[in-house]
Amino acid sequence: MTSIAIVGAGPQLGLAIARTFGSHGLDVALISRNRHKLDDLVGKLTTEGITAAAFPADVLDRDALTQALKDAATQFDGIDVLEYSPVGTFGSTTLTTPADTEPPHVQHEIEFQLYGAITATHAVLPAMRTAGTGTLLYTTGAGSIDPIPQVGNVNTAAAALRNWAINLHKELNGTGIQAAHAAIDVSIGMSVVPGFPTAKPEQISPVYWDLHTTKRDQAEQIFKG
Repeated sequence: MTSIAIVGAGPQLGLAIARTFGSHGLDVALISRNRHKLDDLVGKLTTEGITAAAFPADVLDRDALTQALKDAATQFDGIDVLEYSPVGTFGSTTLTTPADTEPPHVQHEIEFQLYGAITATHAVLPAMRTAGTGTLLYTTGAGSIDPIPQVGNVNTAAAALRNWAINLHKELNGTGIQAAHAAIDVSIGMSVVPGFPTAKPEQISPVYWDLHTTKRDQAEQIFKG
């Protein structure tokens, strides 16, 4: 298996991860909801000599996500690396503080972050177990570790994903399969909060390559810029 599937692929971090892994010879499967945007990313990668293909799917549609990953595995003869980092669009989520949070506020984020990650993992892990190798990487903001009241419901789901990913790392110890959580403690590209640190996507993406190669014993990396 010599490919990476990026779930939640976009023009910032997703594209940077694709370039990092693609420059090392991996084929790239890009998964997100918007076919037009995916085709644009595929075009950019292709011009750079990276083999890439688009597999549109909404992470909230578990059957579609599973099928997209199966189609990617068929096209690229397996998936060696799964990276999960979908980002919700403005208006898709009501942001709530802990005191104002109702169960539905958390449920959408749980579906989006945790359940989507579990679904994607189930689609690729059996083949990795058979091969005795593979990498599973899950991205959240650093609010999964140090939560911020203004986005309490989002941080709650992110913390659940972090807990699950680190526990998966423990379970898979000794199997040849790496599972790890990447926490991004910066704004990517430009700051939306005055004074909050920023980083370019290409500064962050090497974290993922390190977890895939030289830091396979580590369950978590925090990028602080």
